[in-house]
This record gives sequence, structure tokens and C-alpha cells, in this order.
Amino acid sequence: MHIVDWLILSGILGFVVVWSIYKSSRRSRSSTMHDFVLSGKEARWYTVAISIMATQASAITFISLPGQAYVDGMRFIQAYFGLPLAMVLLCIIALPLYHRLDVLTAYEFLERRFDTKTRTLAALLFLLQRSLAAAISLYAPSIVLSLLLGWDVRSVITLIGVLVILYTTSGGTRAVSWAQSSQMAIIAFGMISVGIVVVYSLPSDVSLRDALCVAAVSGKLNTIDFTFDLNNKYTVWSGLLGGLFLQLSYFGTDQSQVQRYLSGESLTQSRLGLLFNGIMKIPMQFGILLIGALLFVFYQFTPPPIFFNHAEIAKLQHTHYKAEYQHIAAKFQQVSIEQQNTLRRYLHALHTGNITEQAMLTQVLHTHAEHLHSLKVQVRSLLKRNDPRAVTNDTNYIFLTFVITYLPIGLVGLLIAVVFSASMSSASSEINALASTTVIDIYRRLLHGSLSEERSVWVTRLATIMWGAIVVGFAQLMDSLGSLIEAVNVVGSLFYGAILGIFFTAFFLKRASGTAVFCATLLTEAIVLALYAFSPITFLWYNLIGCLLVVLCTWLLSRLFHIFEIA
Repeated sequence: MHIVDWLILSGILGFVVVWSIYKSSRRSRSSTMHDFVLSGKEARWYTVAISIMATQASAITFISLPGQAYVDGMRFIQAYFGLPLAMVLLCIIALPLYHRLDVLTAYEFLERRFDTKTRTLAALLFLLQRSLAAAISLYAPSIVLSLLLGWDVRSVITLIGVLVILYTTSGGTRAVSWAQSSQMAIIAFGMISVGIVVVYSLPSDVSLRDALCVAAVSGKLNTIDFTFDLNNKYTVWSGLLGGLFLQLSYFGTDQSQVQRYLSGESLTQSRLGLLFNGIMKIPMQFGILLIGALLFVFYQFTPPPIFFNHAEIAKLQHTHYKAEYQHIAAKFQQVSIEQQNTLRRYLHALHTGNITEQAMLTQVLHTHAEHLHSLKVQVRSLLKRNDPRAVTNDTNYIFLTFVITYLPIGLVGLLIAVVFSASMSSASSEINALASTTVIDIYRRLLHGSLSEERSVWVTRLATIMWGAIVVGFAQLMDSLGSLIEAVNVVGSLFYGAILGIFFTAFFLKRASGTAVFCATLLTEAIVLALYAFSPITFLWYNLIGCLLVVLCTWLLSRLFHIFEIA
């Protein structure tokens, strides 16, 4: 990167950390857990909304989502179709209850409804899945500098972790919220800028309308699929049903999100923040996916690399596989040029209204696409033969390769800052929630009895440092995850269904006992993990399956326990 880019990157990161610590210290009344964990319950709806969106929109969103659209089209957007309905249901059912009970964590409600062991189990499931998801979120931006300079990935992870721990420990939720406000502004400006650059980077004779037509004929605008298939990851039904239960569990039971809207100054402010997220999330994801689809079009007129992870390709240059790779790469470039020429003929036929020519050229384009895919598969096989540990999924490198290669000086630094800011915003919320859950639901409730408010705050600060170190440690072990945007959703789906099932049982099965729901949750989690390991059912359905299994098993066990008079 140019020195200007480094100055912009370091300036933005330094500003975010210093600004959040400064703003939170000016109103430092963190002597109580309500203030440290819920920011004194003073947040207005727009602060709640920004914090919710920033927590969910991690660096994974901006690194992996454009690459996901480049490779697989825009059908991933269907995973969010259940989000608006989930927000409405939570505003009706969960928010009034949480505000009325004045809880610090979602899991406090479970002890009042069931017992201590059920609350503890839900808290432990959250701690396990969220720490893994946070590690994935922290690992994602490490790709940036490893691609730029070949820096050691572990050092980058540690650097980001230290920055996050610094301001999260200092100011708690208030510092996190202030940081996220500035981070979301940086993210919005950066992604709009790169979208404009992608459009203006297209050939002068290819309009935006032409680009969208190319994306459509190439299958990259495939946003809707009404096929009902449990083995198909992204359909309308998996989004509306599996996605609905994923979003209900994430926003309704995951402390990293619950903590965001519990900080609202009133029930109305919390509701407005959630509803705003429900309205804006799909358009935001659609826009990022569209950048990926347009990026695909750009690389149809500018021959792309056969494999976007240049570090892996470099490993072949000094081996006996070099000649074979060069032969495949040359063939790839030749077919790419043929594809470009065919696309220009297709656009001419489109402009002249020659439908017969369009149909014929569409078949040719599909043939070229299959040939290009075959050549990519050959390169991946070559990489594996050379190094069995090679990462052969380059989805997460596509967007960054464009950023580094084609963006002007200054904008590169801004986009790298976007990735870091997004990683820091989500990681800070997650570590903040992990610490508060550990202290409130585990340490203060089970291990140490009652603590003074001031001591609880200091224990929470120590827990923040502890969880920051754990998440950094987990992130050091992350590798070969494929698409990161899928990986983080898979991890969540393994646990969210069971956790949501506990809350559904609490809301709707009035006679269910704590022992019954405790046993049902353990049984359900075992079944979901078995499905993940041995069945072809895709991950979004685990949320629906897990939730329904907990409710059904709890109902059956409650009746059985009643018959045998088991507590």
C-alpha cells in the first residue's frame, strides 16, 4: 500500500479507539452493572439501531459477501427473508417481557421461569457458540494484511484483539456504542465508494444496464428460488422458515444483541431500533451482494486471476508443478478472452433485439463458464497435490484483490479501515456480551454469591480481558473455513435452535418444568450435532429443527415426569 493509505488506515483506527474511550470517560458512571453493561439505559433508538447493525455486520460481511455473490450469485440474500418478521415478533413478545423484568441478560428470565440449571445451560451454550463465532469474526480481517504484505496472521489477530479489548474494558457498553457509531459511518462511506468505483471501472462501452444484463445471464442475479429442498442452502423457504428461527434466536436470545437493545432508554426506543434493523438489513446486504455481482462483470471484461489467493499460487512457482500450472493458467486466460468476445456479441444482440442470437450466445457463455470452472478445479487440485494443507477456497480473497489492485490511492486505506472497523465493532459487542454473561449468569450467580455493584464492574472488566484473550486464541486456530459468511452462520445454527427452543418453551408451555427443558435441550443439541456430521440437511434448517425438538421433547418429558412424579 501507498504511504497515504497507511496514514488513512492508522488514523482511522486510532481515532475510533481514542474517540470511544474519550466519549465514554466523559460520562463515566460505571460504578453499577446497569451502567457498565447497559450504558445506563440511556440509548436513543438510532443508537440502538446502529449498535445492532454494527454487531451483526462484521468484517466477514464485507470480505466474504461480495465474493459469495461473485461465486454463487445473490441467492444468499434469501437467508435474511425471515428477518423483518422476526423483528416484529420480538417487539411484540420478548421486548416487553425483558423491559418489565429489568434484566441485565436474557438468561436471567430463564431462572425466574424455570431454575438455575436451565439458566446456566443456556448461558453456557451462548458462551460456547458466541466465542467461536467471535473468533471467526476476528480471523476474517487477518486475511487483509496476509494478502497485502504477507504478515503473520497471528500477529494481526493479536493486534486487532488488543485494540478491541482496550476500549471495551475501559468503557463497557457505552464505549462500544460510541465506537460503533463512528465505525458504521466509515463502513457506509467506504462501501458506497467502492460500489461507485466498480461501476466506473467497467469498459466505457458497457453501461450499468449492460452490466446487470451480463450478471443476469451469468446467473449472478439469482435472488429468488422457490424450490423446497432441505439440501439446498438458500431458498425462499429456508430463509422464511430456517432464517426466521435463526434471526429470532440471534436477536431474541443472543446476549450480544439483547444487550444492545436492553440499553434503550424505553421500550419504545428499543422497539424502534429493532424495527429499523428489520427494515434496513436486507437492502444493506443486497447492496453488498450487488457489488459482488458487478465485480464478477468487471472480471468478465478484465481477465481475472485463475485463483485469487496469490500466496497459495506463489508456492507453485518453485516446484515441479510450475509448468503444469502455467499451462492451465494460459488456457484460462485464452478462454476468458473468448468469453469476453462472446459477451460483447451478446450485448450487441441485446441492443439490436436479436432474440435468436441471444439464446445461442447464452449457451456459448454457459459452455465457456463450465470450461473456466473446470480449469479452476484443476488448479485447486494442483495446489492440494503440492501442499495437502493448502487453502483451496479463494472466495474471501476476491473482493480484497480488487480493492488492492484497482482502487486509487487513499481509497485502498479507507477500504482496509472498513474491514478493520467492522471486525472491531462486532468483536467488541461479542466480547462485551461474553464478559457480562460470565459474570452475571455464572460467576455472580453460582460461584461467588452476591457481589457489590462496584466489585461486579471490576470483575466484568477482568472477564472482558479474559474473553478477549480466549477469542484471540480461538482465532489463531482458524483456517480453511471456506466462505466465512457461511462459516459464522453454520456455527450459530448449531446452537441457536436449541437456545431458542428453551425460550419458546418458557413463553408457551406454562406447565413445563426446568428439569424437562434441561434434558430436552441436551438431547436436542446432540441430535443437531449428529445432523451436521452425518446428514445432508443444510444449516439454516437446524434452527427450526432445534427449536421444535426442544419444545416437543420438553412437552413429552414433562408429561412423563408428571406420571412418575419426577421433579
